Amino acid sequence: MSTHSFTRFRHPVRNLSIITLATVAIAYGASHAIRPEPATELPITTTKGKQIAVFSGGCFWGMEAVFEHLKGVSDVVSGFSGGSAATANYEVVSSGLTGHAESVKITYDPSQISYDKLLKVFFLVAHDPTQLNRQSPDSGTQYRSVIFFTNDEQKRMAQAYMDQLNKAHVFHSQIVTQLAPLKGFYKAEEYHQHFIDRNPNNPYVVVNDLPKLAYLQLQFPDIYKK
Repeated sequence: MSTHSFTRFRHPVRNLSIITLATVAIAYGASHAIRPEPATELPITTTKGKQIAVFSGGCFWGMEAVFEHLKGVSDVVSGFSGGSAATANYEVVSSGLTGHAESVKITYDPSQISYDKLLKVFFLVAHDPTQLNRQSPDSGTQYRSVIFFTNDEQKRMAQAYMDQLNKAHVFHSQIVTQLAPLKGFYKAEEYHQHFIDRNPNNPYVVVNDLPKLAYLQLQFPDIYKK
């Protein structure tokens, strides 16, 4: 099992400045496959005020950074969902035996960004929803793809969008993302919060996460927030 331990990489990448936005995005597109944004007829939410979305899709460092860069998103927290409060500890979760998945809790304003737009970013940028119990170099059930819905509307919209993506054959394989009711979200240790902002030269981040941010900016410039 591969993990992304905080101490795994100790040496920064010295030549990060030569990696241009376009180069990084193209590299990510080559491995992630640049995919069109399918037409959607998902219902527009009428809910007012701040709302919560909880997604899991591999290492929470990259997931957190992607959603932090969206207009209408006011807060993103890295944590764990799917297991109990007693086992919501990074070292324990890394065993893959707790039922937890590394997750992000997204606070957003539906008047500025819709839930279906969050879904599009989740499926098309933040991770590969066809990988079962793994994501990039990380493997184990703690890296599985899950949408933890908070209400029936989120569940219905998520299922409808997955059906659209599968029907359109947007991916080479079927989506394996799970839908599960949100029963609890537990904040991860402080050193995991805003990890990429504080460690932009970490080799894991450079290889696995910065390309996602570049791809997000190029594919969704209307909602990208610096």
